[in-house]
Amino acid sequence: MLAETMVAQNVVFGILAVTMVAAAFRLVTTQNVVRAALFLAIVLAGAAGLYILLAAEFVAWVQVLVYIGAVVVLLLFGVMLTRAPIGRDADLDNDQRILGALVALFLLGSLGAVLLDGFGDQKLGTVAIRRTAEVSDSIFGAYVIPFEVSSVLLLAALVGAVALARRD
Repeated sequence: MLAETMVAQNVVFGILAVTMVAAAFRLVTTQNVVRAALFLAIVLAGAAGLYILLAAEFVAWVQVLVYIGAVVVLLLFGVMLTRAPIGRDADLDNDQRILGALVALFLLGSLGAVLLDGFGDQKLGTVAIRRTAEVSDSIFGAYVIPFEVSSVLLLAALVGAVALARRD
């Protein structure tokens, strides 16, 4: 029974990973801003699915509510309020795809080297299921100030978008 569960989790992980990689690729290659926001929502929903696979339902719902619910809506609000071009825009492409791909490969190699140096041959242990209070204390205990600063920054971006849209 345990082996069947592990196989099912691996299959679901593979589906989520492929979906997230494909959506992330389309996110950075699309020339439509609204579609980019929707691809971002797919990537963030995939991350929430990965949290559910790790038995961290609280973090998954925070991912859905905060990132998908707030950030993507704020991005779409900014696009709509500033009257940004919604269709295909030729100015979004600057013909530096090869350089971007080289930088991405360099960053992938650097990240792999750092992870191998830091963890080496260590095996992953069992996932400890924590209570919601422990998860929230670990997230917001040491990182309350950056969390609040980012929320004020997002609010300032929304106010700025409204101010720019109202100038007309």
